[in-house]
This record gives sequence, structure tokens and C-alpha cells, in this order.
Amino acid sequence: MKKLLTRLLKRPNWYNLRTLQPISRVFGFDRGTPIDRIYIDDFLMKNSKYIKGTVCEIAEDTYSRKFGSNVKRFEILHYTNDNKKATIIGDLTNLVSLPQNTIDCFILTQTLNFIYDFRLAIKGVHYMLKNEGVVLATVVGISQISRYDMDRWGDYYRFTDLSIKKAFQEVFGEGNVEVEIYGNVLATTAFLQGIAAEELTKEELFYKDKDYQIIITIKEMIYFLC
Repeated sequence: MKKLLTRLLKRPNWYNLRTLQPISRVFGFDRGTPIDRIYIDDFLMKNSKYIKGTVCEIAEDTYSRKFGSNVKRFEILHYTNDNKKATIIGDLTNLVSLPQNTIDCFILTQTLNFIYDFRLAIKGVHYMLKNEGVVLATVVGISQISRYDMDRWGDYYRFTDLSIKKAFQEVFGEGNVEVEIYGNVLATTAFLQGIAAEELTKEELFYKDKDYQIIITIKEMIYFLC
């Protein structure tokens, strides 16, 4: 009876959301800026002081150029040689294919979800970083399946702040990792529906609820013992 009363007294107003199809299947790209992209930009902007020296990014150097300062070299890592902009052809899960101790800052956004052996990939990032190098990473917590990635190389994981923190600590050690989350129930509902960031207020986007983790950010610095 109590549950019935709760349903009657707190009846949701579905409006146009009571449908089996999302408003957008392409994360809101067709409506504006996807919500997770706003969070990634905010994270990188807040940590832009680390984006310097030799900076590496996956497939492109968009974030390196947008947020970097005093960048001496832009490196682009790609798995195959069909990317003409790539400066490093290598596989994060295969250390033999990677240059060692060459990167000052590794920007790794929304990548580990699509790598089955993601723990090996974290080791690959560690392998490439110089002493006092920094990794700025983001991973997906809550999202629709990325059909484009699923049909090509796979969409394997959704993380929590606890799971990804432990995975990085296994490689980098404890003490230097900083993990934060972005998301709340409203932003999550909007993101799953493909509603664009421009359709929410700043307050609605940036209110944080740890039980609704759209993305998780990781900042970690590497130190070698001499």
C-alpha cells in the first residue's frame, strides 16, 4: 500500500520521454554538444598546466592543441598506419610497439572502455611516460553503447570511480592518483536520451552525485625510484 501511495503521490511527468526510442542515438551530436564532451573539456581545462612538453593523444591531437601550453612536440598514437596524422604506430597493450619514457603528458580520453585488455593499456601508458610525466584520462561510467566502436573493435566496459582507481593504482602505485566524477540523475537521463548539453543549465550539468557517474576522470603522475 505504501508503494502504491508513493506512485500515486509522486507520479512522474513523462512528456515526450515515454518512448522506446531515444531522442538521439548519436549522443546528441545532431542537437549540439554531447554532455560528456562538456565534462572532458572542464577536466582538461582545470589541468591544462600539465599539458606541456611532449604530449601524446590517441588518433588526433585536438585536446593537446586546445588546452596545451609550452608544448614542444605533439604525438599522435594510432593502432594502424592508416592515420596519416599519426606520429606513433603502436598498441597500448603491446609494450614492444611503444616508445619508452618519452611522454610528458598523456591525454587518454574515453579510450579504455574500448580496449578489452584495458589493464595492459594502462601499463602501456605508464611505459611511455617520463619520470614526473602525467596521465590525464577519462573513462565512461554511464552511457549508451557506442555502436560505431562496438561494430569495429568493441565496446567492453563501464567503470566506477572505485574500479578505475584500483586499476590505475595497480600500475602506478598508490598516493598520486586523483579520481573525480561528473554526473547526476538529470544529466544522466539527458545523456542517455541524447539531449545536448546546451539544453541543460550549467547548474544542472555540473551538480555532482556520486551515484550517477557519467564519466570518471583520472589524474596520475609517475615517479621512478632512483
